[in-house]
Amino acid sequence: MSKRLQVLLDESELREIQKIAGAKQMTVADWVRQVLRAARKGEIASDPGPKLKAISAASRHSFPTADIDQMLKEIEDGYVRRRR
Repeated sequence: MSKRLQVLLDESELREIQKIAGAKQMTVADWVRQVLRAARKGEIASDPGPKLKAISAASRHSFPTADIDQMLKEIEDGYVRRRR
């Protein structure tokens, strides 16, 4: 079931939106729906929960490590060997 949403805009904002929608050969309503859907997806994607859960899980593991300068040198040495 569809519901109506009323949004009040000042005239200059409405004209700008009409211009953008027209350039995309869309109605203002279609353009607004598309933008709202994209904004919702962006909000969902920015939820830090899954990333924090993955970091928490990874932190329970123990992996060998070394001094950062040593690791960077080994990585660089590996690149140099591959190019030869």
